[in-house]
Order: sequence, then structure tokens, then C-alpha cells
Amino acid sequence: MTALDDLAQWISTLTPDRIPAAQHRLARMRLLDTFGLIAAALDHAAGRSLLAWAGANAGAGATVIGSNQPALPATAALVHGSLAHARDFDDTFIDSVVHPGSTVIATALATGEAADATFETLTAAITVGYEIAARLGAVAGRGFHARGFHATGIVGPIAAAATAGYVKRLDASQLADAMSLATSMSSGLLAFMGDGGWSKWLHTGWSARGGVTAAELAATGFRGPRHGLDHAYGLYGAFLGKPDAELKGLTERLGQCWLGASAHAKLYPCAHVIQPYIDAALAVREQTFATENVATESIAAMRCVMAPWAIPIVAEPRASKIAPRNDLEAIASLPFMVAAALIEGRVDLRTLEQATIENPAIRALAARIVCAADPALGSGFDGRMDVTFHHGDPLSRTVGIAPPNEARIISKFNANTNGRSRPACDALLRALTDGAPPSRELMRIAHTAMTGPT
Repeated sequence: MTALDDLAQWISTLTPDRIPAAQHRLARMRLLDTFGLIAAALDHAAGRSLLAWAGANAGAGATVIGSNQPALPATAALVHGSLAHARDFDDTFIDSVVHPGSTVIATALATGEAADATFETLTAAITVGYEIAARLGAVAGRGFHARGFHATGIVGPIAAAATAGYVKRLDASQLADAMSLATSMSSGLLAFMGDGGWSKWLHTGWSARGGVTAAELAATGFRGPRHGLDHAYGLYGAFLGKPDAELKGLTERLGQCWLGASAHAKLYPCAHVIQPYIDAALAVREQTFATENVATESIAAMRCVMAPWAIPIVAEPRASKIAPRNDLEAIASLPFMVAAALIEGRVDLRTLEQATIENPAIRALAARIVCAADPALGSGFDGRMDVTFHHGDPLSRTVGIAPPNEARIISKFNANTNGRSRPACDALLRALTDGAPPSRELMRIAHTAMTGPT
């Protein structure tokens, strides 16, 4: 028995009633968050491109939100998975920096609608996908990023195959085939960091499509390599150069300790490691500027201390971090995001508009913000913010992250669906907080909310 066989055996015997109620509730909130993220990206140029592609690849079995044409489940999964990541506003596992929701939710919605799965099956499948993503990512830590790969694109297809396989009620052998086939669909380069290309946003959708396809193939008897994780040329051997990676964490206390619950929902559309520094900047603005009647011009310098692994992602190259050229570069710039928070008192989707990106005042302040590595950090998104003023005493704030509560996720959903039909969006909110609609009905409600009259 391989690690993939063990995971497949667990998934095949897991029934919704054996999943704690708290995990089902988390799945509801993750569905709500993801629908809001899809709505937020529909009018973006990348969203329009995805919808155009979906229109040219019409099929049957699933709905594409924002399109009037049905699609094959794999197509719908790609579109929704990419849309959900296209504002970099989706959730994250801190230890691996994997974004599970955009891939797992997109997969569950597409396969769930095709099968008209019950709501309970849908939330169970989402829980399974998150759990597999969490455990696969934990084995690698931040190793995929260190070697130039987008970790979500590596882990995502396997988690998606587990999600789709659960919905499709594949047996243990078929699930193992699906997940092992998906190891060969793992991909995703960090090349987008060179010029702000949109490939990053495709990785989540491509992972969802790959997982759906792998599950469909496995259902027909198409075999996969069961040593897709532990072989010298398996996932960890090929991508990390670690064929002897410690895999016991994949199954340790499986079904008892739900690692998938550790995914943090974002409150700002940016690289997740930047979020606690935005929180700190907003606190500085509220407490210092409001009480002492000073302005951002009074800041002589700001030093943001973080774990070394985060520096290449959000602090380098410095020129593009101070003056990002586009939204994707702004999303990954700590100096820009912190400066925007200090000057505008908020970071939201408006922060990603070109006028804000090119705001001279924000760029001037960003130039006074430096990032420094502290090797003692690294267990999370923890750090420190030191602020020096032209006049007055300096201040220092400890930086850390805490998961948002349901109220903030609901508030985020309402903000991301602003401009859509409020009554229809409220109906979707009620369905996901208190209802239990089967998958096809849920997609009908969501499609109406996102594309109906305002």
C-alpha cells in the first residue's frame, strides 16, 4: 500500500456524518467566500477572457457563472477556479502558502452540479479537498516556492481529484488512480513574478480542471501511478529533489485532526503574508494619526521585519515593489500595500485600480518603506513594523495574523458582490448560512445573484 492508497482508502469510507459539524460549517463559509471572489473577478479583463473561452468551449453538465451557456464540469471548474484566484483574495495555508479554496470549491461545484449532489455531500467533499491539500502542502512546507514553483499548482490537482472523486463516489482503487493521475497534472511556475502575467490565476483553475479530468478518467478504469508521491520521480522527488520526503504526516491522525481547518481567509486582496502588515499600518494610522493629528508625510521611514522566505515574494525586486506596473505586481508588493493602507485608510479592490497603483503619494511613501529579513522568524506570517517620524518618538508594533470570524467573511462577501442584485445575493447568503440546497439549486441561486439584474 502506498501513501496514495492510504489516503484513497480513508476518503472512500468517509461519510458526511463522520465529519464534525464545525468542518461542515467552515465549508459553508468557504463556499460563501468563493462565490464573492468569483463575483469580484467577473468584470476584470482576466474574467472577461475566461468567460469568452468558456463560451467557445460550451458543453453540458455544469453552469459557468457569468455565461449563458452550459459547460462540461472540467471547463466550469477551470473558469471558476481561475476567477476565484484572480484578485488574490482567496484563502491560504500559512505553512505551505497553498491556496486551497479556489481549486477545491470550483471542483466541488462543478462535479456537485453534474451529479446534483446533496448539500451535505458538497460540504463533505470540500472538507476532504481541504484536508488533502493541507497535508500534501505540509510535507513540502515552503519548498515548492523555494524552487520556483507555485505550490498551489503542484498540490491543487491532487486535492481536486480527491474532491471530485468523493462527489462521484469512486471506490478506493479509483480514488487512488484519480489522485495518482493528478500528480502528473501538477504544474505552475512563478514566472509571473517577472512581468505580472496572469498565469498565476490560471494555476488554480487548471488544478481544478486537472482534478476533475483525473477523476473522470479513473471512473472509466484508466490507471494511475500509485507511487506518484513516494517514487524517486514522484511529486516530492521531482519537484523538491526529495524522494525520501517524510510522508507519515499525510495520514497521521487522519479523520481526528482536521488540518484543513487551518486555512485562513483573506481580508485584503494581496499576498497573504502582507495582510498582518496592513493590519498594523491601519492600526498605526488610526491610533497615531487620529490622536496626534499628523499626516503620512510625517513618516521618515518604516521597516517591516519578516521571515527570509517572504522577502523574494513581497519585497524584491525593489523597483517594482515601490512602483508596481499592474495589479498583479501591486498584489505582491508589501511597500505599496502598506503605503496604500496608510494613505487611504483601507485596502480593498479599489486599491488594485490603475489610478491607485500610479498614485504619486503612495509611491513616495512606498519608497520610504523597507523590508528586512529576520532568520528567527518563519513559523508563520509573524514579524515587526518599526516606524520613524521626522518629529516625535519612533514606534514599533508586533505583527501577526489571526483567522477572521464569520461576520468578517460575510462582510467581505457583501463588499465583493456590491453592484450585483442585492436581493439575489442575500438569498445566496441565506442559503449558505442557514439552508441546505442541493448542488444544482445552489448554482442556480448563485448564477442569479452574480448575473441577474442589479
